[in-house]
Amino acid sequence: MDTKNLLGGTFDSPPITYRTEPVHEHVIQERDVMVPMRDQVSLCIDIFRPDTSQKVPALLAIAAYNKDVLAPEVLEVLPPQPAWSTLWGGSLEAGDTDFLVSRGYAHVIGQARGSGKSESGGVPTWDYYDLIEWLAQQPWCDGNIGMIGISAYGAAQFQAAALQPPSLKAIFPYDPGPAYRDFRDRFPGSVVHSFPYMLEVGSVTHGSQGKPGPLSPEMEGHWKTAMANPDNRMYTQFYNILTMKGQKSKMLFNTLINPYDSEALIQQAETNFTKIKIPAYTGSGWYAYTYKSHLQGAQSWYRGLKSPKKLMFTGPTIMERPWRSFHDEIVKWYDHWLKGIDTGVMDEPHVKYWVMGENKWRVANDWPLPETQWTKYYLHSWERLRTEPFTRGGRDGYVEPDLFAQMPPSQTRKVERLRYMTEPLAEDTLVAGPISLYLHAAIDQPDTNWIVVLKDIGPDESARSGRAGDYDVSADLPERELTRGWLKASHRVLDEKRSRPEKPWHLMRRETQREVVPGEVNEYAIEIMSTANLFKQGHRICLEIMSMDFPTGVGGLTGAEYIPYHLCSSKTTVHKIYHNNQYPSHLLLPIIPLDPDRADKN
Repeated sequence: MDTKNLLGGTFDSPPITYRTEPVHEHVIQERDVMVPMRDQVSLCIDIFRPDTSQKVPALLAIAAYNKDVLAPEVLEVLPPQPAWSTLWGGSLEAGDTDFLVSRGYAHVIGQARGSGKSESGGVPTWDYYDLIEWLAQQPWCDGNIGMIGISAYGAAQFQAAALQPPSLKAIFPYDPGPAYRDFRDRFPGSVVHSFPYMLEVGSVTHGSQGKPGPLSPEMEGHWKTAMANPDNRMYTQFYNILTMKGQKSKMLFNTLINPYDSEALIQQAETNFTKIKIPAYTGSGWYAYTYKSHLQGAQSWYRGLKSPKKLMFTGPTIMERPWRSFHDEIVKWYDHWLKGIDTGVMDEPHVKYWVMGENKWRVANDWPLPETQWTKYYLHSWERLRTEPFTRGGRDGYVEPDLFAQMPPSQTRKVERLRYMTEPLAEDTLVAGPISLYLHAAIDQPDTNWIVVLKDIGPDESARSGRAGDYDVSADLPERELTRGWLKASHRVLDEKRSRPEKPWHLMRRETQREVVPGEVNEYAIEIMSTANLFKQGHRICLEIMSMDFPTGVGGLTGAEYIPYHLCSSKTTVHKIYHNNQYPSHLLLPIIPLDPDRADKN
């Protein structure tokens, strides 16, 4: 499989190059099995295995989620639901038991310490190691263990692999969550969002909620600073969490009082990369740019790992729940590593990715793609976007900036923005990989949140001219949002050693935060989440710049769990965008050369 295009497949599953048929019809169920850890705290698991005398490998899914909602009696009445179904449930992501068991695997679904039916207390450090080795010793198991599941179940796989249990032979951590925990991959650009708040709805983590108590002196100081922040006070649902001093929504509370990265966390993450010695197949989908950590984490893990590794990006629509996507790919991976079957999986290119616009799968040997042509698209007058640089000594650069003024959510639901677009493209243009925006701008407040959006606009056959009716680009053209990027202006300081042009690395520390001098022009290097899209001939590449977004519901709620909003400014802020030879604001896009002999070009 060395072609750049793959035929077949869907947005949530690559083309099937290895297919197995069911070999087992009946399932043996062992429910609510209590497995003691080394400190005698027990984890609760369900075991589903083939009704056979032959020993089989096991695939473990474990998280702090409710395993009982994945029970056969639930799935009898809840088939996989698409993202737009009112019954779509984010935590139903441990895998398709019937598919796995019928193909000769035991499917084990467990609950982490302190959640569901598992016991609390003690320290969970070695739980995954102990559980994996316990499974390997069971009379029905052949001693080979893999892991399965996405999101929290994916994060558990990397955590387990770092412990190096001897019986864990490979992992498939999809949507794996942050590699750089617990801030950088979760909150790119240091802009805090509401996803942790949304996760509380389905939580089965044990705990009790009492009255606010004392904090350590250091945390007390951070808490007082957060309480004094007018932006936090404006969002009363989050101010409510702050007032409870960690008794409620502890993960979000810790973020609100300490929204910073640290060198210690970076070093910890990079040490974890070296601890993982087994093969890992990771990835995410283009849908994941909204909540960020899965898309960011998959790329961070892939870049950091030295063991055999593969990477896959599915399409723009989040996968069905209960999750069943690309299970043929998973079996191909585990038949190779756990059963010793030559499935050809390691002969394939390292990367598979779905291309929006083209609606096809492509493959590559690395990520970012080695053949990438990094291309600058300059912001220009009249909100144009073009590849020609500004001419030194010429008159094509404008001294006066573009601007927009954004009122806070306490006064409006309208998002103000500037919108820069190319002319209709002369040919198909493939963009695939990391993206960045280098923005020269001034604001009239000490801080703001930059929010930037990449869109595909068109098709558009119009030609703007001086004739009446031809002045503007039509407002009713089709458009698709592809991805976004974020940066808190006060966290603009870069780590020059770790930054790459396509991936700016902001320090995001308390000690490096710098308020903006109102009116001062600064360069903001804004990371935009990776994507892959074919902009077809006659379409436009569009960049939108804004500073605000809103919940899609009322009372701080959203219409979809996986599209969180951000904590934005409580002050009306004027944003001025400069674009000239002195301030060459530009979008850096990863352009991928198309095959010259493409027959389907249109």
